[in-house]
Amino acid sequence: MNVNWLPATRDFRGDLRAALKIEDSTARARKLASLAQHCLSYLETIQLDRAISQLPPEPAPGFARVKLAIVASSTVDHLVPAIRVAALRRQLLLDVYLGPYGQYRQELLDARSGLHRFEPQIVLLSLTAREAISNAPLTAASAEVDAIIEASLEELRVLWGRARETLNATVVQQTFLNVAEPLFGSYDRIVSGSPPRLISRLNDQLAEAAAADGVLLLDIARASERDGLDAWFDTARWLEGKLEIAPQAAPMYGELAARVIAAQRGLSKKCLVLDLDNTLWGGVIGDDGLEGIVVGEGSARGEAHLALQRYAKQLKDRGIILAVCSKNELSNAEAVFHEHPEMLLKRSDIAAFIANWNDKAANLELVARQLNIGLDSLVFLDDNPAERARIRESLPMVGVPELPEDPALYVRRVADAGYFEAIAFTADDSQRAEQYASNASRQAALTSAQSMDDFLIGLEMSVVGGPIAPVDFVRSAQLVNKTNQFNPTTRRYSLEEVEQLVTDGDGIALRFRLTDRFGDNGLVSVMLLRPDDEEPGVLEIDTWVMSCRVFGRELEFEAMNIAVEASRERGVHTFRADYVPTAKNAPVRDLYPTLGFRPATESLPTEGATRWLLRLDEYAPHSTHIARRSS
Repeated sequence: MNVNWLPATRDFRGDLRAALKIEDSTARARKLASLAQHCLSYLETIQLDRAISQLPPEPAPGFARVKLAIVASSTVDHLVPAIRVAALRRQLLLDVYLGPYGQYRQELLDARSGLHRFEPQIVLLSLTAREAISNAPLTAASAEVDAIIEASLEELRVLWGRARETLNATVVQQTFLNVAEPLFGSYDRIVSGSPPRLISRLNDQLAEAAAADGVLLLDIARASERDGLDAWFDTARWLEGKLEIAPQAAPMYGELAARVIAAQRGLSKKCLVLDLDNTLWGGVIGDDGLEGIVVGEGSARGEAHLALQRYAKQLKDRGIILAVCSKNELSNAEAVFHEHPEMLLKRSDIAAFIANWNDKAANLELVARQLNIGLDSLVFLDDNPAERARIRESLPMVGVPELPEDPALYVRRVADAGYFEAIAFTADDSQRAEQYASNASRQAALTSAQSMDDFLIGLEMSVVGGPIAPVDFVRSAQLVNKTNQFNPTTRRYSLEEVEQLVTDGDGIALRFRLTDRFGDNGLVSVMLLRPDDEEPGVLEIDTWVMSCRVFGRELEFEAMNIAVEASRERGVHTFRADYVPTAKNAPVRDLYPTLGFRPATESLPTEGATRWLLRLDEYAPHSTHIARRSS
């Protein structure tokens, strides 16, 4: 079992030696990250992990350090290199703490433990099911089994709460591997007390409890069902050293863990960019014509391409943006979407459609500009290995999975790559692809407008701004953790932390929804203001994020108008705000002076960071083209 969507290495040892000779730590980190973008053996993973450990404590520009603690009831030391290497693929440098074997309760409950001294940002609980089901008699009725499961989950919830409340950490709970051998054969599905069925029910209820408590899931149970239990569990390894996760599963385990960590930090991909000829359909539209391409029911090849379209449409339904990047005549390419009766995807499903004879790397940059998202948000699907290699070399931040020769395996390969890992699914998520597609209409309106004022007036915008309500918690936390460009401080908060900030009676937490004549953009901005304990009447803009979909539409001005009004009513006289530069938030470098803030006299420890002050009695509301409406 390996990460087969990644390309093979040509000369891993030589490339690693060359990387270790690089004196500049930033260049070395980038070289190591490029090596991590390949399919590595277990030994190569360990060697790369050793090189990662030699990087300096301060993260290189474009990388972030994250403190991960793993507490377990089995041996997990062998999993750490794979987790760190998979994290490096996502520009994350992990500092990992391993709790003593089997001491997960003591580590979480004892404030003097090594876990507490480590002060992790993320705590991963890797537990086996053996202890949870050990007291369940085979003759247990359904109600007794429910009570056993409830007791196990209640203990877990205590541990989750301890991690959140005392460590202020995000909690990731691993699902339970179902390694119990069948006692009744197929009848195990019916006997309430049979271990296989009990573990299955335990996982189902674990997922529900985690969702209710804002705990993230690392679903190795699902992965083992897909890959086969023998790929994940080796009885001999368990008996020899209590390794529940077999060494051969380490690369995939590391991948799954890193995906969840990256998703929590807003690093999942947002857009699937599709090639057309021999990818979305069989054949070449320019040569074969509309009647000659292969797609649809009636042939294995046609159904394979149709399956990819169906999967892409399902991704769109959950909020992933779809785009096209193809070497083709635009009219020929679009005609397939409009006229071919077997096409499941329609032109309206595609938010950015680029078909010409230019270099695909340049066209992917154009896709990112049209959608106003980063290149690192893109996943590019192309059947041509030369084109894939070209994009990896020119645009290493773009996800480019290796595709097998057989198109029947395309969907499985994309799904296995896990580029679009999610930690939540909201109503706004389901509308996001449509919202990006609507931006094409807005862009057309901008092109035809005589001036920016005419464009903004023509949008007929309105905003609903006000306190964050409980129904907004999940989307607000998601926006805080996913936004990189309009994010002056790039602070990240878990769902529980957002809830705490919102319910803190001394602070102000606002959310903003923007609509226009083309549709509802959804909840697109969040502002969290904290009181200064030492200076009454001062609020710090702790966090302010805004979706890139609404850049340039004056929402920042109207949001500040609303924030000032709400704060004056609370007796606030001053706003304080920091700008901490990152590789991606340059668009808001001048945000605060543009809004009327003045530079503060004190300096900040981070290089390039600035502090700004706004006297509310001196603030004059900004005139915008955005009307206000009640929710």
